[in-house]
Amino acid sequence: MSQSISLSWSTGEVTLPQLGEVTPPQVSVQPDKLSNYDLILRCQDGLSPDRTAFAELLRRYQSHVDKILYHLAPDWQDRADLAQEVWIRVYRNIKRLNEPVKFRGWLSRIATNLFYDELRKRKRVANPLSLDAPRRLDDGEMDWEIASETPNPEEDMTTREFYEQLREAISDLPEVFRTTIVLREIEGMAYEEIAEITGVSLGTVKSRIARARSRLQSQLQTYLEA
Repeated sequence: MSQSISLSWSTGEVTLPQLGEVTPPQVSVQPDKLSNYDLILRCQDGLSPDRTAFAELLRRYQSHVDKILYHLAPDWQDRADLAQEVWIRVYRNIKRLNEPVKFRGWLSRIATNLFYDELRKRKRVANPLSLDAPRRLDDGEMDWEIASETPNPEEDMTTREFYEQLREAISDLPEVFRTTIVLREIEGMAYEEIAEITGVSLGTVKSRIARARSRLQSQLQTYLEA
């Protein structure tokens, strides 16, 4: 893992450039009042990214990075380290981002690529998703909901068995199919976003998702009929 950098930068004031022939009083704006676009431009200006602007970007998008890594590697104990490595890569490469409006997709691609870099290093296949585990949201944690609010013991056992089979079926998918189905069905990303992140054509993304769905449906047909 790369050497770490501090991610607990204070969110001090950012001084805006002064315009006009007459020098006006210094104008300052809190980073949380700036748009994402302006924050990125500030990070791209100068020899190194503006730390207060970068800290605000981190605050806004940290949960997004955590969610991607959680769904791709729920059983990895070092997800926090991976998340920090994502932001280190962002800090080092943000000047190369040509279209600031695409920051979210670019960030998702960095997180996904880092996951597969680590996966190849470990030479093992990690379970990408645990559908019966708590899912972390912005306001805390919640368990995956089941169809009935008050299931009887038999229904509860059947539901748990179904989700276990679904988890195993997703784990058994080829790596490229697993990535696309997680980004589409769990992350809720558009096909265009997935194409950008995975570096393949829109048609390939649609084909992979269709094949992944077909394979899951085939493996879980008994449960779906029940």
